[in-house]
Amino acid sequence: MKATALSIPVAIMTIAVWIPCAPAQEQEQKTEMPAPCASSEYRQFDFWIGDWMVTTPDGEVAGHNTIESIMDGCALRENWTGAKGNRGTSLNIYSARDGLWRQTWIDEQGTFLQIQGGLKDGSIEMEGEMIGRDGKPVTHRIAWTPRKDGTVQQLWSVSTDGGETWKVVFDGTYTSSK
Repeated sequence: MKATALSIPVAIMTIAVWIPCAPAQEQEQKTEMPAPCASSEYRQFDFWIGDWMVTTPDGEVAGHNTIESIMDGCALRENWTGAKGNRGTSLNIYSARDGLWRQTWIDEQGTFLQIQGGLKDGSIEMEGEMIGRDGKPVTHRIAWTPRKDGTVQQLWSVSTDGGETWKVVFDGTYTSSK
């Protein structure tokens, strides 16, 4: 009986000393792990972040676009408003699993486009296929290229023949609106 009575206070003291240490140990483990999206690949598309006025090659305003870093630097969110009132949004993320950038675009017209790709010669280039309004596949290729003057060019091309020929459907220059 004496051994049991003595064991209970010792057990309580051991627990009381150990419990305050547990959060500190847990915190040490958290700070030692690198941030999930800390690698340089996640920064490849950061040149697109900003508030932009977008113009066509003839100088006409095509719209405004806001690109922001979200999810602690793991992704980019795009919010587009065209000069004629059309709207769209995209989510963009680098997938470390397969080494690709991926974008999902949706708009108020019901468009749903998923493209993927990566860094190529200083540009982010992505490509993907969707079914056109005529029921036939259309391949979309979009390239974003940072320029030395701080602008960004977005060149969007489509192919209806499996990539044999391409037609530019949008050529926009992004100029900071701030």
